[in-house]
Amino acid sequence: MTATALRVAAVQPRLRIGEVEWNLRRCEELVRKAAAETGPDLVVLPEAVTSPNVYHPALRAAPRPVDGPAYQLFRDLARELGCAVGAGYHSVRGGDARHTYVLAEADGSTHLHDKDQPSVWENCYYVGGTDDGVLDTGFGRVGCALGFECNRSRTARRLRAAGVRLIVGGECLPSYPRWPVLRGYLRREQSYFGLWAADTARTLARAVGAPAALAFHVGDLTMRTPLLPGVPWPTSQTGETQIVERDGRVLERMTAADGEGFVAATVTLAEPEPLDDIPTGFWLRPQPASIHAVWHVMNRHGRLSYRVNKARGRFPWQAFPPHDIPDHVTGP
Repeated sequence: MTATALRVAAVQPRLRIGEVEWNLRRCEELVRKAAAETGPDLVVLPEAVTSPNVYHPALRAAPRPVDGPAYQLFRDLARELGCAVGAGYHSVRGGDARHTYVLAEADGSTHLHDKDQPSVWENCYYVGGTDDGVLDTGFGRVGCALGFECNRSRTARRLRAAGVRLIVGGECLPSYPRWPVLRGYLRREQSYFGLWAADTARTLARAVGAPAALAFHVGDLTMRTPLLPGVPWPTSQTGETQIVERDGRVLERMTAADGEGFVAATVTLAEPEPLDDIPTGFWLRPQPASIHAVWHVMNRHGRLSYRVNKARGRFPWQAFPPHDIPDHVTGP
């Protein structure tokens, strides 16, 4: 297949916990500005644009029908602006909440991917999907990865096997709490976590052999602390929105210090050329020790919390009639 150039813009938003309507309006403003100033073929936003993925009771009310306000917004923007638009949002598909990424094309076609596995406290609010994250679009085969999907070996393996020519998606990474009592230890862990986040796009691109446009959240927020009722978790998002070529060269980057905004670059879509071996373990790159320490506990706590709250009818989305749409919808 002939190599082609694709102009990509990646948006790094500063969003609010649980304020779905406000967050969608802000994302619309940023997409419109990015399209006007950079002339992209594709605009990429991160996961969780309806609400940052944090531990907070407001997340129970974040999901909307899969073809609800978020889906309609990004499909309409793609049509109006004449470029593809991708973003992740909390959805309801059938009888469960999920985390869905929509890639909407200018002709009205849409492609959906559900995050395959929620991580830590995300398990409290939605369940994983079963699709492979491979989207056949008008500009070629695209791989989609959300959150820690971007950092897992199995994601790289399935996208490499599918021969994707581009990777899109992104992350919402609230970081370590700013607790004075553990200031020294948490500052050290935060530094490792920040370096790990900065390596995400480059590592995934080199393992798959395709360019990557991964958008991240930015900004300070205060969530709750799992298993410690009443204890606040003041923190900040990592940033690290990047557009990289398939050899890992960073074409454009936004760190946490850059704040909210967007970057744009032109990538080459060609036959994949993987450069790095994919580890046999769970993670593409080693995680800080503190992540391993809480991983299994918080995953189990979250899954139990979801089951209990669903059984007791505590999620507002349970009042919605069961509904779903296909992963690929043709336009217009």
